[in-house]
Amino acid sequence: MPSFLLRLTQGKLGYLLGFALCFGIVALALVIQTTYQLEPCPLCISQRMVFMGLGVLFLIAAFVPPKTVINTILMGLQVITALGGAGVAIRHWYLQANKESMIADCGVGFDYMFENFPLEKAFKLLFRGTGDCAAIDWTLLGLTLPQLALISFVAFAAYAIWLWKRSAV
Repeated sequence: MPSFLLRLTQGKLGYLLGFALCFGIVALALVIQTTYQLEPCPLCISQRMVFMGLGVLFLIAAFVPPKTVINTILMGLQVITALGGAGVAIRHWYLQANKESMIADCGVGFDYMFENFPLEKAFKLLFRGTGDCAAIDWTLLGLTLPQLALISFVAFAAYAIWLWKRSAV
């Protein structure tokens, strides 16, 4: 790896890069949404929220001294958050892969779920997905948005571990 990349991904700068990349992905999703006039489904919104939460964890880690228990806890939270996001992306990908067997109902919107249902029922509805979640509206190199999100979440989990290991040396 070139030395400038090693310096960019070391210590505080590495965590700030993780923060910027997480929020950059959310910004890119918003650009795609507005450019192609797409309406995000509940699982798309959930993945964006996970990316933002992961970004905040990277930002916090940038200001925590290396080789501390807090640094280790933050790495664990980053990995768990990224893997949770990967789970949401897998569920979304599954719905897209099995759209023929799904009911063509669009379901209720994200805001409506959380405003009108108890929290437990809203989360059940959210992760069950809707007909909107099965639609494939945009691809890049043949990969759908949930597939790209899955790759990103797994990469962020590995990156969090890599940063932690480098700071522990």
